[in-house]
Amino acid sequence: MGIMQTRLFTLLFLFSISSPLFGFQSGQAVKQKHGADERDRHIKLDGQPNFRDLGGYRATDGRRVKWGQIFRAGQLNNLSDADLAKLKELKIRTVIDLRGASEAETRGKDRLPEGARGVSLPIDSTKLPKEEEEASPPGASVGRPDFMLRATRSIMLYRTDVYSALIRTLAEPDTRPLVFHCTAGKDRAGIGAAVVLTLLGVPWDTVRDDYLLSNYYRREENERELKSMREGLAKKQGIPPEQVDMTAYKAMYQVKPEYLDAAHDAVIGKYGSMESYLRKGLGISDEMIDKLRNELLE
Repeated sequence: MGIMQTRLFTLLFLFSISSPLFGFQSGQAVKQKHGADERDRHIKLDGQPNFRDLGGYRATDGRRVKWGQIFRAGQLNNLSDADLAKLKELKIRTVIDLRGASEAETRGKDRLPEGARGVSLPIDSTKLPKEEEEASPPGASVGRPDFMLRATRSIMLYRTDVYSALIRTLAEPDTRPLVFHCTAGKDRAGIGAAVVLTLLGVPWDTVRDDYLLSNYYRREENERELKSMREGLAKKQGIPPEQVDMTAYKAMYQVKPEYLDAAHDAVIGKYGSMESYLRKGLGISDEMIDKLRNELLE
């Protein structure tokens, strides 16, 4: 990947989610679909729009994920003092940062609530793993329509070290309530949520719906980011904003079901099942799976 491509991917990947140009399901619609209670999983913060609770989802054994134990989010470097007070009320003990080291340094370190421990499990968002790069077609670039599909697939398939560490941290005594996050809270955190919910026995259709909620909770911020980007590009190119071709940018400002399903299919193709992926790919024992289900389902 060239320097210009790397810079473009970094910009797009870090800020991408969706806008009303793309379809989404509301949080209420997802709650109704899966029979969750009336608690709102969205934690409203000044400095992060995509902070939400993974509680309430029903597992295949009929139990539900406990509320207030596992959270997913976007970057936490812009939290206000009021946000920190709210996270303290949630009794957050552990914050797992999935951003790359240079990314976290550039954008800013997490603001942690009092008493919380920060854990860095970095995934570099500026490049695909070597295995995915070697499998890419000639001329592949971040401008290709299938790039985010390949990126999402490769994260789940090749960064098993990170997601194994996330699960093991979640299983440690006194780490919960726990939140894991990346920058926008949709790709790296989205895969993390998919792994955690799958381990807890939540059906894939529900996992996919949770993944797509980023399109809903990030929509207003994405509108602002796209508008700002369009105006900046227009100024640089010396043309009116409405003449800027935003096709490649908009394609990156969303999550699509086919992204997550491509990751799921790749895992099934390699390991045979999600259960085998957990056990062989992530190295999670049956005993740890049973422990987490007993502790996090009710």
